Amino acid sequence: MGRKEVVAIVGIWVIPISLLVNRIVPDPYMDEIFHIPQAQQYCNGNFRSWDPMITTPPGLYYLSLAYIAALFPGMFFVQAVPSFAAVCSTAALRSSNCILAVLCSILAYEIIIHLRPALDDRKATLYAVVLALYPLHWFFSFLYYTDVASLTAVLAMYLACLNKKYTFSALLGASAVVIRQTNIVWVLFVACSGIIEVTLPHQTDSVKADDLNASVKSTDQISHSSSVKQRLTLRKRKSSGNVDADKYVISRTSASVITPMSGLLPEIQAIILTSWHKKWELLVSFSPFLFVFLTFVGFILWNGSIVLGAKEAHTVSPHFAQVMYFSLVSALFMLPLLFTTSQPMDLLRSFWKKKLFSFFLGFLAFTAAFISVHFFSIAHPYLLADNRHYTFYLWRKIIKAHWSMKYLLVPLYVYSWFSIIHRLGKYQRKIWILIYILATAAVLVPAPLIEFRYYTIPFFFLMLHSHVDSYLSLLLLGILYTVLNVFTMCMFLYRPFHWDHEPGVQRFIW
Repeated sequence: MGRKEVVAIVGIWVIPISLLVNRIVPDPYMDEIFHIPQAQQYCNGNFRSWDPMITTPPGLYYLSLAYIAALFPGMFFVQAVPSFAAVCSTAALRSSNCILAVLCSILAYEIIIHLRPALDDRKATLYAVVLALYPLHWFFSFLYYTDVASLTAVLAMYLACLNKKYTFSALLGASAVVIRQTNIVWVLFVACSGIIEVTLPHQTDSVKADDLNASVKSTDQISHSSSVKQRLTLRKRKSSGNVDADKYVISRTSASVITPMSGLLPEIQAIILTSWHKKWELLVSFSPFLFVFLTFVGFILWNGSIVLGAKEAHTVSPHFAQVMYFSLVSALFMLPLLFTTSQPMDLLRSFWKKKLFSFFLGFLAFTAAFISVHFFSIAHPYLLADNRHYTFYLWRKIIKAHWSMKYLLVPLYVYSWFSIIHRLGKYQRKIWILIYILATAAVLVPAPLIEFRYYTIPFFFLMLHSHVDSYLSLLLLGILYTVLNVFTMCMFLYRPFHWDHEPGVQRFIW
């Protein structure tokens, strides 16, 4: 099991469903009515044309041009198309996202085996396939939206950084920003992750005691650790050509003591001290990320806004409730992991260890959540008016069902965040968790519109670092995602409806 198997499994559903979508919905739909004509303008060589309703940069269209350029010689040779522009059909442009979805699954697999080199190949393959089924990512793999390309570029950037190819990583980060400008946050997040990895080399995320519990509980399992070591070494040699002994070599005596530092402040102190001693090394290694960030700041000053078009409808807003929605939605998409019978007791035990601090933290969390939903809960006009999105019904039927509902949901928001943090805390450094939360908030809080698509990248980072070890949990997640995917795709394809005030067929979409 490995990369080829991931490609084969993902391809099993990508090809037939793509054909089905293009047969039933051959014309551009929703945001495609902006993206597809714009890409076709580029295919015609008209690079000065720009639709003022498009909010994102043209990175997706450049990728499509490269993809179409690869298709054109073969199609022209067999006389399937008369010209380059003729290749840029709706179906062809959508198929570029299908290719990117397959590439995305490979990147997810590579990241998993980098972070979890002791993980069994079959489990890593299943892990990557389940992530490829994540409903928000899966659904938009068959439409011409920026989401799949954005996620692919961010994961590629992160993988390059994990492999210590910092200049290449920053270059991929620049391409991610050109696809979707909010990815500048993930460029900074990846740079911070790389700095943490360099300044705390002995506190590796890749190998924790939990990963190796099975190999240190008995003499037989300890003796098996030599094969694990060989697998780790082989994987690292394949990916980077060298092996950092401090990071990847596991001995019988050290396997059970690779644990995070005792607290957030010691980690920050260690990073500051090490950064001072390695300041020139860090400056050289991570200056490409700084260059990308400064270029982005220059773009903001020149453009006057973070978005390119439709600026009135996408003004930056203090939408702190968005972070609450993200926690609950992500927890529900991790249902077999976070909403279990043992999870509340596990959380309670962890809180009981530091009762006073936990009570204070809980009080702050509930206070922040209540303030967020009361003062910073935004109902965007698009949300209220467009009944094609599931968020329209969730807002009306749940959050706005009664004035008290948004407050009654606060305990679920807080529980979801604590569960997510507790899950990450088992495997990740506290400083990493902090920058993850800050990055997620930086992406979501300024967005006035509730769009579950915006949750995809932070959710992928969450899942990639949650270390799902159980086949049962992965299978349950796979089943949950498959059921949701079948439902949403059937609703999209086979339950069209019409508006009285506007002609054309309307369809349900995320």
